[in-house]
Amino acid sequence: MAGHRVHSHYVRRLSDLPWQGRVVEIRLHARRFRCANSQCSRRIFTERLPETVRPKARRTSRLSESQLAIGFAVGGEPDARLSRRLAMPASGDTLLRMIRAAEFSSPGAPRVIGIDDWAWRKGLRYGTIICDLERNRVIDVLPDRNADTVASWLGRHPGIEVIARDRAGIHSEGARRGAPDAIQVADRFHLLQNLGEALRLVLAVIARRSVLQEKP
Repeated sequence: MAGHRVHSHYVRRLSDLPWQGRVVEIRLHARRFRCANSQCSRRIFTERLPETVRPKARRTSRLSESQLAIGFAVGGEPDARLSRRLAMPASGDTLLRMIRAAEFSSPGAPRVIGIDDWAWRKGLRYGTIICDLERNRVIDVLPDRNADTVASWLGRHPGIEVIARDRAGIHSEGARRGAPDAIQVADRFHLLQNLGEALRLVLAVIARRSVLQEKP
């Protein structure tokens, strides 16, 4: 049952998007309502404005979205400096807390993935990175570079149809065992890399033959 008995008023001070390069603060006069139900445990309810600001928040939803976009794009102290420059001041710690508290929709099961090496410590320790190529995002980082680990991961993620990889036997074997029905293809980077290496070999052979022909 909707209540209309106003108990009192209070003021909320909300930071909002800047205007003409100036910091903007909204002073929102909100109401408290008294519940007419004598059995109600709370009795007093505050006015909510879900389209404007979240409960207990000190910035409007649209300002939070803008600052969150800056945090994801820049990160750390640089995003705090950029926020101040754009008249949306917030500390680096505040922006990091906003990033950690951000809500994300659960992505669907990957269909087309890319598998490649990942250097935990270059020259010493390598893992495996797995990307969703349709959404252009990293979905997992495996602790080692091992066919059993790759096969186990693929077994836990059915529905993968295409696997783009380099020519390493480890990834080939892991993909074959973990997703036998998936199509394995070479990714663009390694195709271009292999093409470059083949072109260099051809040019080296041509140059060597030219030198031999020029000799008396």
